[in-house]
Amino acid sequence: MARFKPVQRGLMLLPIDFSQQIVPGSFEHALCFLVDHELDLSELRGRYRNDEQGASAYDPAVLLKIILLAYSRGLIGSRRIEAACRQNVLFMAVSGDSQPHFTTLAAFISELGDEVAKLFAQVLVVCDRQGLIGREMFAIDGVKLPSNASKAKSGTRADYQRQIDKMEQRVKKMLVRHREADTTPSEERQDSRETRTLERLQKEAQQLKDWLAAHPEDRKGPKGGVRQSNRTDNESAKMATGKGVIQGYTGVVTVDEKHQIILDAQAHGTGSEQELLVPAVEAVKPQMGDRTALSADAGYHSEAGLKALAAAAIDAYIPDNDYRKRDERYQGQAAHKAKPDPLWDKRPKDTKPTLFKPADFQFEPEQKTCICPAGKRLYSNGGNCTINGYRAMKFQGAKQDCAPCPLRPQCVKNPEKTKTRQVSFFLGKAPGHESHTDRMKTKIDSPQGRAMITRRFATVEPVFGNLRHNKRLDRFTLRGRSKVDGQWKLYCLVHNIEKLAHHGLGR
Repeated sequence: MARFKPVQRGLMLLPIDFSQQIVPGSFEHALCFLVDHELDLSELRGRYRNDEQGASAYDPAVLLKIILLAYSRGLIGSRRIEAACRQNVLFMAVSGDSQPHFTTLAAFISELGDEVAKLFAQVLVVCDRQGLIGREMFAIDGVKLPSNASKAKSGTRADYQRQIDKMEQRVKKMLVRHREADTTPSEERQDSRETRTLERLQKEAQQLKDWLAAHPEDRKGPKGGVRQSNRTDNESAKMATGKGVIQGYTGVVTVDEKHQIILDAQAHGTGSEQELLVPAVEAVKPQMGDRTALSADAGYHSEAGLKALAAAAIDAYIPDNDYRKRDERYQGQAAHKAKPDPLWDKRPKDTKPTLFKPADFQFEPEQKTCICPAGKRLYSNGGNCTINGYRAMKFQGAKQDCAPCPLRPQCVKNPEKTKTRQVSFFLGKAPGHESHTDRMKTKIDSPQGRAMITRRFATVEPVFGNLRHNKRLDRFTLRGRSKVDGQWKLYCLVHNIEKLAHHGLGR
């Protein structure tokens, strides 16, 4: 019978050379070289005041290495990172056999603050020195991620006040029932349960009142509209995604095309990407060259944003929401949109009858005539007018034709109030009214514009694939925009260090 060497599976005491565990060319080798020789951590070290008194502290360089190595391995919880420092040989080698408590790690991440941005900028300098930044095309995009906040505790001040009123009404009814009920042994357990419910309602109502007192005004949007607040993280936002509504932040990145280096990373508590375009552009202006082009997806398209880019003389390619309808590469996409999605299609179904649209009317621009669906001729009441910068012709039905018409319920929204139907037909832009959106449409529909859309996909989407799939970033664990922004920058820092490792930093 064949004999095989025994396999040891139990506890063994082995001599380990930590320096041999960090292989040149690996992420951890580039990380250690970067932290030890390139980054200035004097401000982080300056926070400590234990020169003469107090216990010794962990070096910020060690804590930074541990956090970045953990994020590169998909570990985001501080308890799991603490366990890795005790059990994983690679973590022992990188940290010099340091085993910080999970509270130390969590406090270090949450208290980094603006220091993360300075570290991020220092790494960008190294990337530029290595020739990884091309400055030919920058791509801007964002991803919406849930945060450490309860979606159920979102609302406006009016919503919270209604919740208080409902709780107080319920409390009053329970108190009345308590007074009227006879105290019997069979009801002792029920009374005890109702007493706990009563105390809980009173406590929650008081918490809501305290929150309203501490926040005398609703959150406001950029245009003055009211935004929902959140009682666990008031800087987060309720945002609609492709898989439902989340309570979280939008992580925005600006990526260079040459080697997919992240030039800027920001986290914002809003789901509106339009208002995030200008902050992202302002952050990367120092990195832009004379021939740098900027691209973003349709979510960042707005007249105000395009106007700001034109004023700054920035060559930008930002498509509108209808660009796919004009691009033959996307022909047939309507067939896919028509397919039902039983899992995520939460849109309310429209049960109201649809009214006649201008396309249902027979319009002859040369003859300047219009025939309604009932076959009646409308008279012109505005043959040469301008509506929102467009040339238009307006028609209106005669009262003797519209009043007895059997199609009246399908033609006017309020048949009892509206006497006649009016309809307008647009004939193109009026002279001198070309907007920045019109100029961008012409730019996007050109061969160069369509090529830029493809280049944007190939530049920024792999970055999100790396962060979300490879690094397993599926949510933010902190609260407050400053802390979440720091955590987002740390993950993007891991991405850039990986790029440096692939290109031989520290070999």
